[in-house]
Amino acid sequence: MLILSRRPGQSVHVGDDIKITILSVNGQHIKIGLEVPEHTPVYREEIYIKVRSQNTSALEHDNNDLMAAATLWARTVQR
Repeated sequence: MLILSRRPGQSVHVGDDIKITILSVNGQHIKIGLEVPEHTPVYREEIYIKVRSQNTSALEHDNNDLMAAATLWARTVQR
């Protein structure tokens, strides 16, 4: 992990497309501003972990689901 010290108003650039600016510091709270390309998703960590978990769950398959899909497919083909 890279650790940098910045004061309010100072920024850090990540590559050519991402700029992180320290807006304010108030005790334990730090307000940051992010300038990222429109197509780049930005998540708070707790949301990111939840999204990854749900994506992993969605990729797992259940044989019962496969059999149900095969049955529906067979009915569609017969019609």
